[in-house]
Amino acid sequence: MSEEARRNDGDNEGPLEEELEESFDAVVSEGGERLHRTVRTVLITGFFGGLEVALGVMAYLAVLDETDSHLLAGLAFGIGLVAIYLAHGELFTEDFLMPIAAVVARNGTPLQLARLWLGTLLANLLGGWFVMWLIAHAFPQWLEVLSESAHHFVDAPLNLQSICLAVLGGSTMTLLTRMQQGTTSDVARIIAAMAAGFLLAGLQLFHSILDSLLIFGAIHAGADVSYVAWIEWFGYTVLFNIIGGVVLVTALRLVRTKELVESERDRNSD
Repeated sequence: MSEEARRNDGDNEGPLEEELEESFDAVVSEGGERLHRTVRTVLITGFFGGLEVALGVMAYLAVLDETDSHLLAGLAFGIGLVAIYLAHGELFTEDFLMPIAAVVARNGTPLQLARLWLGTLLANLLGGWFVMWLIAHAFPQWLEVLSESAHHFVDAPLNLQSICLAVLGGSTMTLLTRMQQGTTSDVARIIAAMAAGFLLAGLQLFHSILDSLLIFGAIHAGADVSYVAWIEWFGYTVLFNIIGGVVLVTALRLVRTKELVESERDRNSD
């Protein structure tokens, strides 16, 4: 059978299918590792993720304050995602692909997934909250830009536009995870992180962690933003982040590798 025919038939002997199989194995393996972490490891890794993404927020605010350009500031924010990749921190929205793939492949349980999500989310927020306190007091001249950034989110009504922005925010981060798993090149992974950072921050997509840090910074700086307003915004944003990442990216990827999923499920059942 020709190489082209193997690809069309979905035969795993074809180069394209071999790449998919290798990528699937890496995703399930990494997802299983995350699901089986201890609570202490989950919290520490998530806390570091909050610290590291806050560095990107600091770069974002510096550029936005000087240029008043969200697009340029979005490029600067990519520093935070690069820091997370190189320092091995973890964001809550990074766990919408690999751990779910592991659960579907029976390499983990829904309870482990819930523990991973909750622990990482809380630790991200705590680490980010702390660094944003430092940033707000280190750079008091950023009060205005922090206030404007925070109000952009907390004042947004729950309408179709806000929902779409949150769905895109979740799918963008999950796609970043998929892209980084699809290559062994550190350069390519860093480029992917910078690109995702540009889209998230430059286009002001709704992202439960990134934008929470901006709101925390505004609160610390003394802007007229409250934790109640943050919670009201955060509640629907995190929900639609999950829908964007799980439905638009993860579910479609699992359908694409249906045969591999079934094979892995059978192997783990045995």
